[in-house]
Amino acid sequence: MTTQLWTVAEAKAKFSEVVDQARVSGPQTITRNGHIVVVVVSAEEWERKTRRQGNLAEFFAESPLRDSGLDAERTKGGLRKVDL
Repeated sequence: MTTQLWTVAEAKAKFSEVVDQARVSGPQTITRNGHIVVVVVSAEEWERKTRRQGNLAEFFAESPLRDSGLDAERTKGGLRKVDL
């Protein structure tokens, strides 16, 4: 995947090309005044990056620390004093 840099003016003038390049070549970076302002990615890439994989319970169940013998007990003494 190659990322191409476009100015806002270029991206606006060649929007179809920006979209096509995002689908074929990967993310397309758009800059304004030399600063990155947005990245255009294909819908497939977006779905792949934002897809939730499991839930929190599954995350903890699959943790490598699950059977590590770590014993984390909660203290019942209330708030602890901290020197600032």
